Parts: sequence; structure tokens; C-alpha cells
Amino acid sequence: MKKLLTFLVAFLIVALVHEGTHALIAAAYGELAAFQVHPYGFEVIFKTPVAQRQGIQWGFISGTSSVLTVLLGYLLLLFVKPIAHMRNTFLSAVGYWLIMMFLLLDPLNLSVGPFLYGGDIGGIVEGFGINQYVVQFLALTVFLINRELVAQVLLPAYGIETDHPLFKPWINRVGSVS
Repeated sequence: MKKLLTFLVAFLIVALVHEGTHALIAAAYGELAAFQVHPYGFEVIFKTPVAQRQGIQWGFISGTSSVLTVLLGYLLLLFVKPIAHMRNTFLSAVGYWLIMMFLLLDPLNLSVGPFLYGGDIGGIVEGFGINQYVVQFLALTVFLINRELVAQVLLPAYGIETDHPLFKPWINRVGSVS
């Protein structure tokens, strides 16, 4: 139960940061209509309907949250050893899930999500005038780099060893002998 709770707390924090950033940037552009909390998560309501959205502001409204979450993941990864060795095991476990989610969720959302449900990529593509597949390719590249960071830095810091191909390093560490 404690493991599930740490996961849920971290997921709630990541969702709040992600959706809260959408809301803050939308408010800065005068596009925030409402920020709603539902039992299943958060929802940001914008003033302009999807079909009428034009302009670079939609790139920032849609994309800033993804950039911020990944940057927070990198920041926390810099402090992974102190986080992993905290006396408070609950906070240490929440830190583990925060790092994992901040590094992986948004790049996965932007790379694979458009094939399934759309998501934030529409605003990024519309706002910045970038080809969707370019955004997806860049997001997939970030996802694969971050997956490697999880395998080579996060998991070892927490003493986690696995042979699962998704969480085993694919690239040999510099200076290591295989």
C-alpha cells in the first residue's frame, strides 16, 4: 500500500506541475478560462476553441509544461543520491517516482501520444509551425536519452538491479568494461 501511495503522490505532483504550467502560461496570454479539479485529474479550460487557435502563444501554452517537467527531472537527477538516501523512506520513494515521471512521461506523451489521442502536440505544431513528425522524433530522442539516464543513474542510486530490457542500460557507461 505504501508503494502505491508514493506512486500516486508523485503522479499527483507531476500532473499538477504539468497542468498548472498550462494554466499559468495560458493566464499570461489571457487564454485561461478555468482550472478544474476532477476525481480523475486536472483540466485546463481555454477561452479559444481548438479549431480557432492560432499564433505562437499556443506553442508556449502547449509546450512549456513538457519542457518544465523534463527540466525538473534533470534537476532532481542531479540530487538523486541524497534523495535516494533520505532517512524518510516515504519521501525518498516519492523522489524516485518524481524523477522517473518527470524524465519520461512528457517525452512519451509527445512522441507516442499523437498516434493515440493527440494531446499537447497540436498546440506545439500550430503555435511554432513545426512538422508534427519532427516534434515526435525529437520527443522520442529525449525519451530514449532519459530512459538511459533512468537505467544508468536513477535505478543504481536506489540499488535497483534488473534484467528487464526496458530498464537495463543499452549503452555501456564511459570507462566501464563489458
